[in-house]
Amino acid sequence: MKDFRLVILGTSGFITLTTSLLLYFSGTDEISTLSVAIIFFVSLGSIWVVFKYFVANDMDNIRYTVKQMSRKSSFNLSKTRKYYFKGNKQLDRTIQDISGSMNEKIQEYKRMADFRKDFIANVSHELKTPIFSAQGFVHTLLDGAVKDKQVRTRFLKKAAKSLDGLDMLVQDLLTLSQIEIGEIRMHFEYFDIHRMCLDVFDQLESNAEKKNVKLELISPKRQLIVYADFKRIHQVISNLIQNAIKYNNDDGWVQVRLEEESSNVLIRIVDSGEGIGEDHLSRIFERFYRIEKSRNRAKGGTGLGLSIVKHVLEGHNSNVLVESILNEGTSFSFRLPKVKDLKSKG
Repeated sequence: MKDFRLVILGTSGFITLTTSLLLYFSGTDEISTLSVAIIFFVSLGSIWVVFKYFVANDMDNIRYTVKQMSRKSSFNLSKTRKYYFKGNKQLDRTIQDISGSMNEKIQEYKRMADFRKDFIANVSHELKTPIFSAQGFVHTLLDGAVKDKQVRTRFLKKAAKSLDGLDMLVQDLLTLSQIEIGEIRMHFEYFDIHRMCLDVFDQLESNAEKKNVKLELISPKRQLIVYADFKRIHQVISNLIQNAIKYNNDDGWVQVRLEEESSNVLIRIVDSGEGIGEDHLSRIFERFYRIEKSRNRAKGGTGLGLSIVKHVLEGHNSNVLVESILNEGTSFSFRLPKVKDLKSKG
């Protein structure tokens, strides 16, 4: 402000000198000291009022606003007229825009920080369980149980199962990370989705037999050619059917329904299982989210399967839709572009 005061004083002096010279050369015989003083103080006061109203107030507001933005995690200029920059409407709009943009970024950074904390906590917890389990079995064997052949075999199998679960978790984490950062690119090709579903059934048949769950494929044709990444779509369908079996009732059923549309094939995986409550539907695609943590952990899985499904389908410009009723079953569905005439594509 000191520099501005010097400018105001200099400007007032210049106006006073100019006015006095004009009066002198216009024929005024005598210019009194009082007249010069009046001219000086009137110009000084006028300039100061204009400066104070149009510049100084806005500068104070800007300084105060920036200070508040730097101190607060969220700040909205529109909440009070105190922050309205009356001297310059364009400046006011600019500051408002900056405030809104900063608030959005701050909230995004908060969400990212919370997500990072939750993710680290979840990964640590998920890794701890199989590591501690395998560690316990190995130490028990080292403490003398290794001499008992039956105990040794049983404990080694349990340790191996824990380590297999750990390997599965690490692989899923790696896959999800690579998809998100774009290291895994989709390799699109033409293939028969009908045949793929039958292949997945063959792979998961033993899982279904353990719970006496019936697998059924419903399709309008024996061949439906789609254009997608074979490996990733196989992973999606396998994951969804595996979940449908895992969370199904004994003597239940799982149906894969292929529905032909004008330009797509709708793939729907429907089961007669436990269902998912409405309060969980919006979160089931989050990493490590479990509806009932103790029960789901007992049934195995990494808690990343549905998150991988979501990211893979997004890479195909498709979305996975879920519908569910508690104790009646769940339906997952997504669309892939179909090929009307495969020969013309070859």
